[in-house]
Amino acid sequence: MSATTLASCAFGFRELKKAGQISKLPRLFAAQPLNCSPIDASFKAGVDTPVAREVSKTIAEGTAIKHPLRLREIIGALRESGGGSIALTEAEIAAALRRLARQGLFTEPTSASAAAALDKLAADGAIKATETTVAVLTGTGLKAATTVADLVQ
Repeated sequence: MSATTLASCAFGFRELKKAGQISKLPRLFAAQPLNCSPIDASFKAGVDTPVAREVSKTIAEGTAIKHPLRLREIIGALRESGGGSIALTEAEIAAALRRLARQGLFTEPTSASAAAALDKLAADGAIKATETTVAVLTGTGLKAATTVADLVQ
C-alpha cells in the first residue's frame, strides 16, 4: 500500500476540520494483506519507521509495497484520527471479493481488502454497528480479471 488514498483523505479531513465543516476527524484504518503489511507492522509496534516483517506474494498485489515512501505520514494520520491498521489473510481477502461479486461489485483483490477489513474490524469491535463507516473500493476487477475469475469460481 503506497497509502496515497489514505494520506489524501487525512489531508482533506484535516482541512474540513480547520474550516469548521466537521467537528472531529473520522477514524482512518489502513488495511494490508498479511503477506505484505509494513504499515500494520509499524503501527502495531508503535513506531513510524519500518519494522522487519517477512514479505511474500499476495493476491492483493496493489498493496504489496515492502517499503512505503509515506510510512511516517500514514502512521501519523492513523494515530491522529484514532484509527488503526489491520492485516488480512489471503482467505479473508478472497472471501470479501466473492461476497462483493455476489452483490454485483466487480473489484480487484486489493480493493476487496477494504471490505475484508470492514468485516474484520466490525467483528473485533473496532467499528460499531451504530457508526457510519465508509469503505473505499477503487479498483475494478478488470485490473486482475484472471485472478478474480479464479477466486469466484
